[in-house]
Amino acid sequence: MGLKINERMISSSPHIRSNEDVSKIMKDVLIALLPATFASVYFFRWGAIINIVVGIVGAVLSEYICQKIMKRRVTIKDFSAVITGLLLAMNVPASVPWWITLVGSVFAIVIAKQIFGGLGYNFINPALVARAALLEAYPYQMTAWIAPKTDTLSKATPLAITKATVVVEAPSLFDMFIGNIPGALGETSSALLILGGCYLLYRKVISPRIPLIYIGTVAALTFIFSGFNLMMIPYNLFAGGLMLGAFFMATDYSSSPVNPKAQVLYAFGCGLLTSIIRYYGGYPEGVSYSILLMNVAAPLMDKFMKPRVFGEVSKYEK
Repeated sequence: MGLKINERMISSSPHIRSNEDVSKIMKDVLIALLPATFASVYFFRWGAIINIVVGIVGAVLSEYICQKIMKRRVTIKDFSAVITGLLLAMNVPASVPWWITLVGSVFAIVIAKQIFGGLGYNFINPALVARAALLEAYPYQMTAWIAPKTDTLSKATPLAITKATVVVEAPSLFDMFIGNIPGALGETSSALLILGGCYLLYRKVISPRIPLIYIGTVAALTFIFSGFNLMMIPYNLFAGGLMLGAFFMATDYSSSPVNPKAQVLYAFGCGLLTSIIRYYGGYPEGVSYSILLMNVAAPLMDKFMKPRVFGEVSKYEK
């Protein structure tokens, strides 16, 4: 509670002053995603363009209509719906029919975001929830990969090759680094996703804690799980959606812990689950499910790992 004096709110401490607002932060995230987005268009052409446009438009319209129906303040100008729609599009293959992406964007906004109260109240990442739902509902369409710069279906992604589900020649590390591989749009270019992540770090939109611990954990564990094969470290880092997940989805303000100690455990848990799913699960990629599971655990981490309150009296001193 606070007292309103001379049109200013006076409340209890702590007092935090910042010139940042939601739209400014979201614009920075959008700028950070643009290089990888353009790369996906370069590699996957019209399939990428259509799904990106449908994902964004579907998310923005869903948010507008939902907020109107619920008689809430319309917040589409804060760009959060744009980011949700773009992230969803980055999590689908270029071959997926546009209407599936539309279903996903509506699901992400209405079910995973607005029902819980809107931005800041959702406890799980909306784009990842939608991707998981689409993967369960349309498994064939969501795993129909297209080879870059063609319209032909590819046999497998690099991670599927490591699961030994198919026998094909593995792509080079350079192709994986620049994005010249089959996969979802967000697996386009690790190089450009890292560039976008560095921009977010420079702008102080995100802390390096979560992405670095997440990526480092995957590097260490995949090295161990692969029988101490050094070549599998870059293979696991550049294949799949690790860079997209580490920099753009695991760091989501609403669904990640606030406490620095909790963030360390959260990021380690993401890396642990990703590595276990990749090597011992039935699905070749584990980024989405790992982040979603840790999103659910994040509130408990914040609760039980909260810092000691200044001036607190030890139970032994009472």
